[in-house]
Amino acid sequence: MAASPRARPEAAIITPEARQRAYRQFDLLVAVLLFFLFMGLYHVVTMLTVGDWDFWDDWKDSRWWISFTPVAQIAMPAAVVYIFWARFRLPFAATLLTLCLVAAEWLNRVLNMHGWAYYPLNFIWPATLIPSGIALDCTLVLTDSLLISGIVGGFLWGVLFYMGNWPLIAPFLAPVNLHGSLMSIADLQGYHYIRTGTPEYIRIINRGTLRTFGQDPIYLSIAFAGFMSVVVYMAFLGVGWAFVRSQFSWMKKI
Repeated sequence: MAASPRARPEAAIITPEARQRAYRQFDLLVAVLLFFLFMGLYHVVTMLTVGDWDFWDDWKDSRWWISFTPVAQIAMPAAVVYIFWARFRLPFAATLLTLCLVAAEWLNRVLNMHGWAYYPLNFIWPATLIPSGIALDCTLVLTDSLLISGIVGGFLWGVLFYMGNWPLIAPFLAPVNLHGSLMSIADLQGYHYIRTGTPEYIRIINRGTLRTFGQDPIYLSIAFAGFMSVVVYMAFLGVGWAFVRSQFSWMKKI
């Protein structure tokens, strides 16, 4: 008795409409995975570089916060901007990463520092870099030049960090008098919510000229943040270039 021939498998996607729908679903899956990947990576980089300076209100009450935070946080967007622009011509890398960072930071503050350690949210809110990311991407789109976007957009990144976060930090800079001592509301919160320890660099800043937030020297801190953001942006564009050269070299053989 002859064996019956085996049935040939049929393709799951036959029509052009089905293929287009599958492509869209795959793109959506990749976009979601990239969002969570960038959330984790950018959050880890921020914790390792900025870390303590963006945790508490009384540590944000310092010119060091606006001088250091945007400079440290432009490194990863610079590398990703080069990869997205050079290989895919996509001009939204900086905005995407700042959105990922804000989402990751709020998850950390709400679930960890508020839900676990019971700090109030108005004491541990994270800074935002979304205006800086939008300005950096818009500069790249309008100029079509990584060099000009690095000079202009990088400077705007550092300057807009202060402007974008000023409405958030301003209420905590109001002066109060506590038992004859003049301090800000941020400092008053810091006295009531004690941390486990104070690093030595905080004590150094408190004794130096970077402690007070307002008056004329604040503009020097903003200008310094903008200038250093340009330098770090240019340096990490080179990191993105090296990554593209090493990871995408196989595409030239296709």
